[in-house]
Amino acid sequence: MSKLRRSERIVDLTQYFISHPHTLIPLSLFAERFQSAKSSISEDIDIVQEMFKQRGIGELITLAGAAGGVKFIPKISKEEAEDSIITICKELSHKERLLPGGYLYMSDIIGNPNRLRQIGRMFASYFAHEAIDAVLTVETKGIPLAHATANYLNVPVVIVRRDAKITEGSVVSINYLSGSSKRMQTMFLARRALKENSNVLIIDDFMKVGGTIKGLIGLLKEFNANLKGIGVLVETDGADERLVENYVSLAKLVHVNEKDEMVDVQLGNYFERGKYNEVNLNK
Repeated sequence: MSKLRRSERIVDLTQYFISHPHTLIPLSLFAERFQSAKSSISEDIDIVQEMFKQRGIGELITLAGAAGGVKFIPKISKEEAEDSIITICKELSHKERLLPGGYLYMSDIIGNPNRLRQIGRMFASYFAHEAIDAVLTVETKGIPLAHATANYLNVPVVIVRRDAKITEGSVVSINYLSGSSKRMQTMFLARRALKENSNVLIIDDFMKVGGTIKGLIGLLKEFNANLKGIGVLVETDGADERLVENYVSLAKLVHVNEKDEMVDVQLGNYFERGKYNEVNLNK
């Protein structure tokens, strides 16, 4: 690449960092890429860092030493996250989404690229400093959410199957009790899919009692993996016996009346409880 002006370097730096999240990048790479001194590159990085901070895009972490460099950590501001979650809650509150059994139709939201980016960025921001090695989910609707989150964390997605697939090779299976249906079910994970002692983030689309997620946690134990967090798009409120704790939800299904076709979806526990609960969904 030929020598660039500072404005051109800053544009290229910005694009490079956003395309390589959670990756330690040595300054020598940029010095060679731009044919510029490391001191000039450091000044450019300071400008990008300030812009990222002002726009709520993320932060740049600089590590000194021969093995050091710069790492971009994607983040999202409280205001942007709040606006995104409020919009999702409004979309989910339409009575046309109501399905038998108190479930909600969410496929259009999960299939919307813009919504997926927002959701993935929020989860990635929340768990940014947990040293995640992989994002785990169960087929099928959790898969897009897991990929969106993993994209910002720059880690692989591991998919747990409800049926054994010949293309998966040798698998580990576990029986678990579905929290909502109270039925015994089985899930499968390929032995090659997850390395032992990995730090894992679980992402799912909907949690009623938490039976499926508890099953995923049990499956992680078979790989000696470390659970670093749980994120769900929507949880139901008032579950008689929640089977999991310490999870993060973006939205909460507070009330459903199938007879009167009423749906009430509020903010989940993404923000500190008791601090941002009073949010006006009508604004």
